Amino acid sequence: MLNILKHWKDIRAWWDTPLGQWFLQSEATIVKKCLSSFFGYHFLLLGEPQFIQCVIDSPIHHRIWIHPHTCFHPNSSPIRSRQDKLPLLSDSIDVIYLAHCLEFINNPHEVLRETFRVLIPKGHIIITHFNPWSLWGLWRLVMRYIKRVPWDGRSISIVRLKDWLALLGFEVITLQSHCFRPPIMNIGVWQRLKWLEKLGSLCWPFLGGGYVLIACKQVIPLTPIRPKVVTTRSFVADTLTEPVGSEYTKKS
Repeated sequence: MLNILKHWKDIRAWWDTPLGQWFLQSEATIVKKCLSSFFGYHFLLLGEPQFIQCVIDSPIHHRIWIHPHTCFHPNSSPIRSRQDKLPLLSDSIDVIYLAHCLEFINNPHEVLRETFRVLIPKGHIIITHFNPWSLWGLWRLVMRYIKRVPWDGRSISIVRLKDWLALLGFEVITLQSHCFRPPIMNIGVWQRLKWLEKLGSLCWPFLGGGYVLIACKQVIPLTPIRPKVVTTRSFVADTLTEPVGSEYTKKS
């Protein structure tokens, strides 16, 4: 358990490094633009606390943050729980943001199944992930033997993730890659390589260091259902799920 807690701390510490912040800013620009068109009652975030800043401007004001190791945050309702066993009612969440949570979990398929369950029909899911087919992916192949975050995480290609989503019943709506500069810590070199962002988006648009995928939950009812107007909607299940340490592990 101590090793798992240390791993979570190492992941959060990496997102606070200059390289992690540069990547996060690049990703947040895309996510914030997408969120401006999503409305509803409840917004769910599965990821580290640094990603809460990406959803502050969302029109959905009730934001739920679920993580096995949560902490207080003024801009969300934290729930300490496993991310593959969500303590939420089915068909209760309007938008779900999986912020790099598939990389460091043993069973990403179960996380996707749970998000499909709790998402309302025609609800949206936002998935952000490191792109294995990029300069960042090549660097991960070098660093994976050192077993340092975030390079020790699971690598899921866009094609594989699309297949998983299609099997569950999601329809992919938008896919955008970003951060075409290599993972260099030197701020001077990083700034001088800014021209790669524009060149990469034009010449190799799907080879960025990370990608943002948006999909919609497709549900075909067996019988016609008359829509009814609701003023509020419950989202929390009767029994909360306690976090289990074996949910997370380092990937080599």
